Amino acid sequence: MPPLPLPVIGWVFTLACGAALLFGAWIVVGLHLQGEDARRHLARSVLEDVLLFGIWILGFAGGIGILLLKSWSRPTLEFFCWVLAVMTLFSAFARTRQALAGEHRASLVLSVALFAGSIVAVCGATIYTLRSPDAVRALSGF
Repeated sequence: MPPLPLPVIGWVFTLACGAALLFGAWIVVGLHLQGEDARRHLARSVLEDVLLFGIWILGFAGGIGILLLKSWSRPTLEFFCWVLAVMTLFSAFARTRQALAGEHRASLVLSVALFAGSIVAVCGATIYTLRSPDAVRALSGF
């Protein structure tokens, strides 16, 4: 299987991570404007929110770095892909356990598997591409 083109990877991760950051900021601002109970909930989850924003910023920066052919972008985006794949699998496991306890089990488990599988596949293809000799040469900084 040939590796993906670097500009495609750069644009996909720049746009997807940028959208995730904007969506997350929109949710935080919306919750902040909802009232005191929502603000208390935000205050309780501030560490998780900061970590999530940090992870998405890594992906955004890695995507931009790939587009600019910066040498630091390869390990940054690869680290982001590993973290995203692990977080997706943990989330899928938790959601599958919830789905097995309720109704419509088969369709919920299938939708979780398809969603998680596609994210893990994109991350795997990206890691494969970033480790290819062409990508290493293009992003070596020389």
